[in-house]
Amino acid sequence: MTATGTYLPRPGAAPLLRMIRAQAALETRMLLRNGEQLLLTVVIPSLVLVLFSSVNIVDTGATGAAGNTVDFLTPGVLALAVLSTAFTGQAIATGFERRYGVLKRLAVSPLPRWALMTAKTCAVLVTEVLQIALLTAIAFALDWSPHGDPLAVVLLLVLGTAAFSGLGLLMAGTLRAEATLAAANLVFLLLLVGGGVIVSLDKFPGGARAVLELLPISALSGGLRDVLQDGSGVPWRDLGILAVWAVLGLGAAARFFRWE
Repeated sequence: MTATGTYLPRPGAAPLLRMIRAQAALETRMLLRNGEQLLLTVVIPSLVLVLFSSVNIVDTGATGAAGNTVDFLTPGVLALAVLSTAFTGQAIATGFERRYGVLKRLAVSPLPRWALMTAKTCAVLVTEVLQIALLTAIAFALDWSPHGDPLAVVLLLVLGTAAFSGLGLLMAGTLRAEATLAAANLVFLLLLVGGGVIVSLDKFPGGARAVLELLPISALSGGLRDVLQDGSGVPWRDLGILAVWAVLGLGAAARFFRWE
């Protein structure tokens, strides 16, 4: 009779951290190979930054030299990059993974729902590092002059990513893939116009502005603009708004996300 434990390797789930790391690496490779998502996450923010910095299409609230315009636009475009990757791109990709049965197969693995969401958020963060590096290089080429504390910028970007990732996963995990595709693109366009990305919230009526300022895209773009353009300290109000959205979004996604 064979003693227990003589067979190696012993069957069983890998350590949770290793599963998350492996899933995050896979999600990152899939994200970077997707041409349609790269168009959304890299090309569109880059075009917005170059076009609106070079041509006087909308009133950004900036005055004087072109450098002032790019100083206004760059924080908003960085927020747009986070929105496009963490929310729109991730919602669409996850929605169709769910439709094609990819998530159904993951459901029978030892990987819990919250760990899958953590892995997807990590993949988004890796992609955003590449986005931000590219957009920063373009902005410097357009005479961008940033100010403020880099740590505050990092906190805003991380909390913004968590907030949009939770909302994107919630949408992808509860709606049909086609509905997710339509809704995610519609939200992207609405927030592009009404989230302080390229149009200052000062242009909106007082009541509408008070509501818009509570949106995660407004908190992210406004907080980044306060730090990078105005050189302000840590924007605690904007960080608080993003933290609330992150907790609500990720919590709801973990609770209501359906594998199929």
